Amino acid sequence: MTTTIQAAVMRAFGQPLVIENFEAPRQLAPGEVLVKVRLAGVCGTDVHLHKGELKVPLPLIMGHETTATVAAIGATPDDSPVCDWLGEPLAVGDRVSWTVGRTCGTCEYCRLYKLPSRCRNRRAYGVNTPCDHPPHLLGGYAQYHHLAAGTAIFKLADDLPDEAVVGAGCALVTVVHGYQRMPIRWGESVVVQGAGPVGLAAVALAADAGARPVIAIGGPAERLARCRQFGADEVIDIDVVRDPAKRRGIVLEATRGLGADMVVECVGHPSAVAEGWDLVRDGGRYLVLGQYCDAGPTPLNPHHITRKELEITGSYGSEPQHWAMALAFLRARRGRYPFHELITHRFSLGEVNEALAKVAAWETGKAVIEPNRE
Repeated sequence: MTTTIQAAVMRAFGQPLVIENFEAPRQLAPGEVLVKVRLAGVCGTDVHLHKGELKVPLPLIMGHETTATVAAIGATPDDSPVCDWLGEPLAVGDRVSWTVGRTCGTCEYCRLYKLPSRCRNRRAYGVNTPCDHPPHLLGGYAQYHHLAAGTAIFKLADDLPDEAVVGAGCALVTVVHGYQRMPIRWGESVVVQGAGPVGLAAVALAADAGARPVIAIGGPAERLARCRQFGADEVIDIDVVRDPAKRRGIVLEATRGLGADMVVECVGHPSAVAEGWDLVRDGGRYLVLGQYCDAGPTPLNPHHITRKELEITGSYGSEPQHWAMALAFLRARRGRYPFHELITHRFSLGEVNEALAKVAAWETGKAVIEPNRE
C-alpha cells in the first residue's frame, strides 16, 4: 500500500472540493479496519452537503455509499478474528460495505428508547465526521477509508457486485427502515411521491411486498420509466400533469375514489407533504422519508390530519439491521430489480467536482467515484 493517500476534501460549502494528500496510518488499533475504496456513490445528500443545506463540521471527506476491499486489520490482543456485523470473520482481500452511522450505545435514545437512529452522539462517515484529525480518512471520496472498531461492516457475497450495492445506495436502506416503521400491507394501494433513488427503492419494495396498485408521481420521464420497470402500475409525470388537483384526480380514479391506503414522500421538497396529505384516503397512512435535509417550512393544514384520521410517520436514516436486510434483498431479487443498471456515470477522484455538478443538475442516473482508477 502506498504511504500517501489522496482524498477529495470539502473545506468550504459551495466551493470546489480539493484533492489533498494524507499519510497512510502506520498502525491500526485492535478491531480497526483499513479498506481500499472500489466505488463511492455520489448521493443527493452529498449535493445538499456541498450546498451547505445540512450544517456539518468541516473539513469533510464526503462519500457514504461505498464498497471497498479490506487492506489491513488491527489485530486483537487475543488474536481472535475481527468479524463483520453478521459474525463472518474478515480477511485482507474481502469485499465489504458498511453502515453510514456509528452510535454511542449509551445515550437515552440508544438504551432507553431503542431508537439508535436518533443517538445523541451519532457520527456518520462521509456526512458529519470531519477529517482534520487522525485518522482523517472517514469518507468514501478517498483512495482508502478508515473504519473504527465496532463499525457495522458487511462482507459482500461473490454474487453481489459492487454496482448493485452502490446503485441501490443509501436509498434502499432508507426505505427498508421506513417500511419497518410503517409496514406495507399486502394488496393495499401505495402512492410514491418522487422518482429519484429513494422513490425508486420505495416503488420496488412496495411492489415486492404485494401492494396494488403502486403509483409513482415525479419526473423526468426516464426516471418514471425506470419506476415502471421496478414495479409501478401507473406513473404521473409532474412535467405533464402540472396541476396538483389533476394529479389527485388520477390517484382517486385508480383507488375507487377514496385515495391511497398509504402515501410515501420521497421528494425532499416540503411542498410535497401538503399535496401528499390530499392523496391519502380517510384513515390512511403517510410516511415521510424525503425530508432528510432542512429545506425550510411549508404551509400545512392540520385539519386534514384530524378530519381524515391520518397516521403520519417519519423515518430518518438507517441502522445495521436495515443494511443486512437490504443486502439480502439485493442478492435475492437482483434480476427483478436491477439496481446495478442505475449507474450511468463513472468519475475519477480528480473529476469529483464535475460529478457533483452533474448530479446536482440531474444530468446522470447514479454517478460513482472510482478513487483508485488509473
